[in-house]
Amino acid sequence: MATSFSVSLLKFSQNPNTTTTTTTTNTLSFLQPNHYFSFRPTNPYLPRFFTTNDNGNASFDNSHPRFSRSHGLSSLPLSTNHYEFFDNSSEVELRVHLKDQNVRSSKDVFVDANETSLTIRALNSGSPTTLIETNRLFDRVKPAETIWLIDDDQLVVILKKQDPDLKWPDIMESWESLTVGSSQLLKGASIYIVGESTNINQQVAKELAVGIGYTPFSTKELLENFSKQTIDSWVLSEGSDSVAEAESAILESLSSHVRTVVATLGGQQGTSRRADKWRHLHAGFTVWLSQTEAIDEESAKEEAKKHVQDGGSGYSKADVVVKFQGCDTDHHAKSLAQACLSALKQLILADKKLPGKKSLYIRLGCRGDWPNIKPPGWDPSSAGDGVSPATL
Repeated sequence: MATSFSVSLLKFSQNPNTTTTTTTTNTLSFLQPNHYFSFRPTNPYLPRFFTTNDNGNASFDNSHPRFSRSHGLSSLPLSTNHYEFFDNSSEVELRVHLKDQNVRSSKDVFVDANETSLTIRALNSGSPTTLIETNRLFDRVKPAETIWLIDDDQLVVILKKQDPDLKWPDIMESWESLTVGSSQLLKGASIYIVGESTNINQQVAKELAVGIGYTPFSTKELLENFSKQTIDSWVLSEGSDSVAEAESAILESLSSHVRTVVATLGGQQGTSRRADKWRHLHAGFTVWLSQTEAIDEESAKEEAKKHVQDGGSGYSKADVVVKFQGCDTDHHAKSLAQACLSALKQLILADKKLPGKKSLYIRLGCRGDWPNIKPPGWDPSSAGDGVSPATL
């Protein structure tokens, strides 16, 4: 039975006064045991360049609408240059302003594009200056079809998109572009945050909900408001099984909602830790926030692979896994939220029918047949189904 997830490893600074976060990201899709497909690009091609000569002018289509942004992106390896960006379906165009760069000719400009990265440098009075450098383009491009040219005081870079149907909100993948672009990918599907820490689940869910314009829910808050007692006192008086059953009822009610981000309980009392309680969690995209001691991407990937194959915890049923180091999430909740959106984006781009399947699963009553959804009338209590999975 095929499942899919992406994993991201984030390394947080242990100094709460440090404003920068070192982030290492690796995304993959788990299709079947021992079968991994990596989305990390390996590009054998070099971009081709198209430049104007000293006396000529290059022509291109100026009729498409654009939006301009003035970027001071200290959190990304980009300079504070002004640029304009627009998406023209099959390609994207980036216009970098060179007015203050003292670039004399196209020979003073260097453009290097790979599938998910872009570097632009220019000689400014003989000294090389990095204008743009990012290894996180919003999606993949065809580097061999990259062209660039000088137009007055602007460098125009045209990149051919791998996926012409995906609308790019900006040139790079960032918190801003991910939150803007999430609506076209999620299509209203809810997000459930699971993991050992209730507090971390709540913080990240809140950041996600605010960013993408969804309604935040916390099963902890809902349960405490209903029972008029804390979760800890509930566990002491009635046990963790009672709390898990109550949370399961809350999740059943929330499963019919759309455009929500739900933070679930962590620990022994959490429903999501129990593999037999995931019937209604499959109604949305589930993200497992998993703390790790892994020191690099490969170690995190192997750890995630082992957890999924073991299947001992309910968390292994999650659609995506985000691995992180450190516990100072008060200062890094947004970074974790960004990693969640990035992993979800890669997951959905790998199978664009997933949001529709989630919707179908809800409409058929969340019967526990995810991901092999059966046709209407299927009885989950029957010994054998004898029917083919439903198709969209």
